Order: sequence, then C-alpha cells, then structure tokens
Amino acid sequence: MSLSREQARQLDQRAMTEYGIPGIVLMENAGRSMAELLLSIGMTESVVVVCGKGNNGGDGFVIARHLELAGVEVRVLLFADPESLAGDARISYTMCLKAGIDVQIFPDNHHQQTVFTEASWIVDALLGVGLEGTVRPPLDRVIAAMNTSPARRFAVDLPSGMDANTGQPLGACVKADYTATVAAPKLGFSKPAAQRYLGRVRVVSMGAPRKLLAEFGL
Repeated sequence: MSLSREQARQLDQRAMTEYGIPGIVLMENAGRSMAELLLSIGMTESVVVVCGKGNNGGDGFVIARHLELAGVEVRVLLFADPESLAGDARISYTMCLKAGIDVQIFPDNHHQQTVFTEASWIVDALLGVGLEGTVRPPLDRVIAAMNTSPARRFAVDLPSGMDANTGQPLGACVKADYTATVAAPKLGFSKPAAQRYLGRVRVVSMGAPRKLLAEFGL
C-alpha cells in the first residue's frame, strides 16, 4: 500500500489530534528511525545533512543529532533563514544547536561545492511531500550540486524535487541511493518516472498507532 500527498498529511494530523501524539514526537521517531537505518547500512564516515525550512528539514536535524550520538562526524547545512523555521522544525533545530552540532547557514542559498564533495554521505532533507510546484532557483542549484557529488545520497521521505503523487521530477530532483520513507511508500514511487531517483526504498516508522495505520490500509 502507498500514501498520496494528501493521505500522508492526514495521517500526521490524525496521529496528533485523535491519538494525542505531539508532532515533535512523530518527528523524533521518524528521524531516529532514519539515523538507525543509515547506521545499519554501513554509514560510519563523514555526513552532510542538507535541511530546508519545513518538517522535512526538521527530520534532518533529528537525524544529525542521533548520528552525532553514535559518534559519526556530521555537519548540517541549512538552506533557509533560521528565523523562517516554525513549529516542530524550529524545536528540532534548536535541539540540534544545543547538542553542539556544526550547523552552517546559507540564508541566500549560496554555498561552496566543496561542502558536498568532501562528504561520504549526503542526507537530503531539503524538500518534502508538500512540494507541488517546480523547484525554483536557487534550490535547483543545491540539488544539482548534491547530484554531482561523489557522495552517496540518502533521501528523507522522498527525493527532494519529486512529486509525491506522480513520481515526476518537478524540475531538479535528487538522485538518491536510498530513500527512507515514513509510514509507507508514497503514491508516485510506483510510477516509471520515479525509478531513476529513488534508489533502494525502505519504510521507517514515526510511531503512529497500528489502529490508525490500519485505517489507511497499512
């Protein structure tokens, strides 16, 4: 079974409103699960976590914290003004800073190519399932830089730049080696257009109750 963009949003919202699970708990569960997956597939070297301003970026901050706890050399690149962060993403960002993790901020999205070429792994937490329009400059250049890096790429929920429902790239799209998707594959993953971007797909848990998951056919 899979989830459309709209169903993924509904699942998050119902877990919070009907089952009383705070959004930050769901984010922490998903991010920790992804960090554990990264470690299980042999990721022990230098990692760059690329974060945007949304909840996908919030997952990235959680991943960075748990990798650092495991002794991994990790660096976070935030392609947004920190003041634009809100809600759970802002909480997660603050925890990341207080943990002493190296966070480099690119509010105007300008960066040096070397930040990607020096990493062994790139965690793509730039854009999430909410993306519906074409990836606009300068984030398209950030995605292009990730794709030309020799590092392996690990996408958070779906590759940045992919339409969750159709699997089509919305302009620039990350070409992942692994995609860790929350709760279930997204609807577009089964489409032919998505295959060159997804890599190996693994499903991770955000801790939604089984009763709720069953209502979505999961």
